[in-house]
Amino acid sequence: MALAGKHHRVVILGAGFGGLSAAKTLAKAPVDVTVIDRRNYHLFQPLLYQVATAGLSPSDVAAPIRAILRGQSNARVLLGRVQAVDRQNRIVLLSDGRRVPFDSLIVATGARHAYFGHDEWEPVAPGLKKIEDAIDIRRRILLAFEKAEMATDDATRQRLLTFAVIGAGPTGVELVGAIAELARMAVAADFRDIDPRQARILLVEAADRALTSFPERLSAKAKTQLEDLGVELLLGAKVTRCDDAGIEIEDGAGRRFIPAATVLWAAGVQASPAAKWLGVDGDRAGRVPVTPQLHLPDDPNLFVIGDTALVRGADGKPLPGVAPVAKQEGEYVARRIRSTLAGKSIKPFAYRNYGNLATIGRKAAVADFGWIRLSGTIAWLLWGIVHIFFLIGFRNRIFVLLSWLWAYFSFHRGSRLITGGDN
Repeated sequence: MALAGKHHRVVILGAGFGGLSAAKTLAKAPVDVTVIDRRNYHLFQPLLYQVATAGLSPSDVAAPIRAILRGQSNARVLLGRVQAVDRQNRIVLLSDGRRVPFDSLIVATGARHAYFGHDEWEPVAPGLKKIEDAIDIRRRILLAFEKAEMATDDATRQRLLTFAVIGAGPTGVELVGAIAELARMAVAADFRDIDPRQARILLVEAADRALTSFPERLSAKAKTQLEDLGVELLLGAKVTRCDDAGIEIEDGAGRRFIPAATVLWAAGVQASPAAKWLGVDGDRAGRVPVTPQLHLPDDPNLFVIGDTALVRGADGKPLPGVAPVAKQEGEYVARRIRSTLAGKSIKPFAYRNYGNLATIGRKAAVADFGWIRLSGTIAWLLWGIVHIFFLIGFRNRIFVLLSWLWAYFSFHRGSRLITGGDN
């Protein structure tokens, strides 16, 4: 739909949680909204690990951006990749030469993997940020079992049945838990020459505990739940080498090499190149420092939100790169634009932390709501309810719920397809 161009022009870069929240909050406002993304779908990243471990299909965790915004008459969607931002002339430059003018700009382009100066590790240890990553990881995991079935010597078979996940944040914990359930239950009876239940699943973390963003008591609960699934936690272990043969780690016992055919990265992220586009200095993770009103210090109409922004909470610490933060920031920025156009003012942004959850496996999770801390089955049920509630689209919610119910009662996973790449 072509917009009239008579209203204040708001351009949103990125259709993640922050960008979409901003766009939807601007519905019926006297503005023209343009959402630009290099992909045509919104991805529900918190459940992406289930695509990577054959629990869900890609269509269960993604929805077309145009379908989400089809009922919003003041919004349009452009498929494109940002190349630069001309701040002086108020234009976004796309890689194909298109120029998109704006009056207010919201940058919500998220983050990518960070390998702490070892970018050469990426082909060997892929991270999990997009659907293509999930499909590639699913292929690697399932192929490892297939190759182990064909292996003729014990050493090769053991290496193929060793899975190492680097980084024990929520993504790493969820990955190892899902891989353990896949091996111990979903594919346990599918092979004749190997026993998938003998797979060795490692979680490597440089810190002295998993889930460092959670209270120590919940970290300890998570550790116990992971060990009950058969996961080996290598805490206080720094990865010093990573290649096709496996990983080398260094801990209190010195350096040692662990043969592993499948290595996955969940240890760090780097913000998108937004700081470069905007001509400002980012922090060590590339995040753009913004004011408490979420705009650049020298430009009140240029906002940065989500994983791309460096926003400090009431305690002075940077807010975490999680979906609730991005959603609240997107809503705030949209309300601020509406208030400014109406000649009103609103208070600076204040994040409301409604809780922190991480799932470990079947009937195992941890939840920190500040006033109450839970683990086990109750936390797992809450985690499932929250994630289904936040999924976009009625169809997605129904399909995910049915997939989970099927997996729970049958111990099977329905998306065990080896696709993508050369098998």
